[in-house]
Amino acid sequence: MKTIGMIGGMSWESSSVYYQIINREVQKRLGGVHSAKSLMYSVDFGEMEKLQSTGLWREAGQELADVCSMLARGGADFVMLCCNTMHLVFDEMEKSGVRLLHIADPLGDAIRRDGFGTVGLIGTRYTMEDGRVLSDRLAKKFGIEVLTPDAEDRATLHRIIYEELARGNFRDESRDVCASIMGKLVRRGAQGVILGCTEFPILLKAEHASVPLYDTATLHALSAVDLALS
Repeated sequence: MKTIGMIGGMSWESSSVYYQIINREVQKRLGGVHSAKSLMYSVDFGEMEKLQSTGLWREAGQELADVCSMLARGGADFVMLCCNTMHLVFDEMEKSGVRLLHIADPLGDAIRRDGFGTVGLIGTRYTMEDGRVLSDRLAKKFGIEVLTPDAEDRATLHRIIYEELARGNFRDESRDVCASIMGKLVRRGAQGVILGCTEFPILLKAEHASVPLYDTATLHALSAVDLALS
């Protein structure tokens, strides 16, 4: 079994979900009391959020590249970043020379298996507005078109993520707002909706949308198990 390196803490709410999914899946596949060999480095999200909000993406990428190297020195065979937004600095992280597992790849595989060519995306403002996080890779590698909400809805989703979900506050009212925004994307032609924030699957379930939901956190975690056991 390969050792999985995880960079978490963005936020820790979803990092704990990653840990559960990975270990439960390894036990399911191997039986008995097996669990995953893993290392997790959990950042201080307060510090990372300051780099995001002030536009210091290069510095954030360098910091995460250093973490990749640290995990590799600790024995990780590959590293996964347990956050959608920070894939904006994936190219900077690759400079570490460590093998990385991009969150968009298992997502693209899942959408393509379902035969869809157009999907909606909800996430942080950075994820929705900067194609480097998900949209560009989905378009270039998988031929998938990504629709995003309008400016007002993007601002609403961003606020919900940073002021509520990242703080462990999952409100019914916010669930209803997210469901409404997803409905707008469907009416624009989205055949499915990407839950492009790793906290969203805690808030939103299949019954909250009329089309398939693509849980990036679960898809990413399961692909890590595939690689670890390959």
